Amino acid sequence: MSEARIRRLAPVLDMALEEERKAATVLGQCQKQFQDAEVRLRDLEYYCSEYAKGWTQRGAQGVGRDWLMNYQRFMAQMEVAIDQQRQTVRWHGESIERARDNWRQRYQRLEALRKLIEKYRQEAQARADRQEQKLLDELSQRAHSQRVNNS
Repeated sequence: MSEARIRRLAPVLDMALEEERKAATVLGQCQKQFQDAEVRLRDLEYYCSEYAKGWTQRGAQGVGRDWLMNYQRFMAQMEVAIDQQRQTVRWHGESIERARDNWRQRYQRLEALRKLIEKYRQEAQARADRQEQKLLDELSQRAHSQRVNNS
């Protein structure tokens, strides 16, 4: 009985394993996208700070009205880009959490199926052991009976 249940569960286990692997792959992709987004954010922040340093150096020499307006416009655009990238980083962080939760659910399901199959295997082994012991007891009893009858 347990062996038949194990055979019936084999395709379910295979599907659960495939789902867990896919979820793990998605989680890995989400982590990579998050890291890439963080790198882009750091690059933007670095570029903005370097540009601001250039402004300080240039400003010490004196600047015209047009240059100042262009600088302010550019810095405003940089702040918008940085804010958007921060939102992107947050979004990717949330994606990681959703992917991690999905993977965790798939993994727990897979482990539950593995434990169930192991339980069925143990039951089948225990049943086989009992049958073997019963057979050995019967054979021992017969051998004893034959010795008594032949004496």
